[in-house]
Amino acid sequence: MTLANRMGQAANHVSRLALGVCAALAASAVLAAFPGAAHAEQAAPAAAAAIPRAEGAGPPLWVVRDADSTVYLFGTIHYLRPGTAWGSDKVDAAFAGADQFWVEVADQDDPTVAAAVAQQHGVTPERPLSSILSAEDFAAFDKAAQGVGANGAALDAYRPWLAAFIVAGTAPLQAGYRPDAGVDKTLMERARAEGKAIHGFETADRQLRLIAGMSEEAQIAYLNNYVRNGGQIVPKLDQTVAAWLKGDAAEVGRLNRVDTRDIHEDVHRAALIVRNADWTDQIETMMKGSGSAFVAVGVAHLADQDSVIDMLKARGFTVERL
Repeated sequence: MTLANRMGQAANHVSRLALGVCAALAASAVLAAFPGAAHAEQAAPAAAAAIPRAEGAGPPLWVVRDADSTVYLFGTIHYLRPGTAWGSDKVDAAFAGADQFWVEVADQDDPTVAAAVAQQHGVTPERPLSSILSAEDFAAFDKAAQGVGANGAALDAYRPWLAAFIVAGTAPLQAGYRPDAGVDKTLMERARAEGKAIHGFETADRQLRLIAGMSEEAQIAYLNNYVRNGGQIVPKLDQTVAAWLKGDAAEVGRLNRVDTRDIHEDVHRAALIVRNADWTDQIETMMKGSGSAFVAVGVAHLADQDSVIDMLKARGFTVERL
């Protein structure tokens, strides 16, 4: 297989993963898209389908208010199995009352963005994986790659971060998880149907560059984590979804930490800290204005240490759990 063909495969994988870096990183979904970046308009959008209702209170929702501004913060799962029941009256009411809709990435349907970053920062033939992994680790990687229809030799030129995405991101798809069934995609469809403006906190390019910019040590630790614990990717995702559906933010945070901070501090910083700080700046700007916004971002950004909620509280905002 030529390098061009391998990069084409990689671009397809990364594009599917471009639904929220936190997803692949948290193994609670997978990757993908800037302040004020409106989603392209679509002609005559179809009415959004009703979302099956969750048992009990459902997934967690928070709100920040002042005299003339309201921002709802909804923690999402980027990939779900079709038919997952996560809807709730509180989410419907908040969404209906919001003037604007914000997601992580507004350009997540553009595969060229992820492909360009993968080509520029995801392949280094002069420093193959076989030269930076131990013989034992490369053998384990080869076995994991075979499990997703590739092999170590075919992926040898990939940087560890990109190889990790392919190993980690394929298992959920094989287990029936789909981005189109995820919360972000579902709510984006609803926003289009209702004519709401759709904005992204960041671009897929920025997400991917943060991960690609991690130290090589962190990238290797990230790859080895998914290689060694590949059998736990789907069970852990199942556990994350179950905790999220019950509104158990603490458990979601604990599960996320296993695949971010517990791997390497650089992973935690790239996946959460840098991005959360940027989003908090943007939410603070929203609060200085007026009106209402519904924010839907990966639940790990709201549920654990260094979360957007923690950062907002540190700046003096009152964040209420609904």
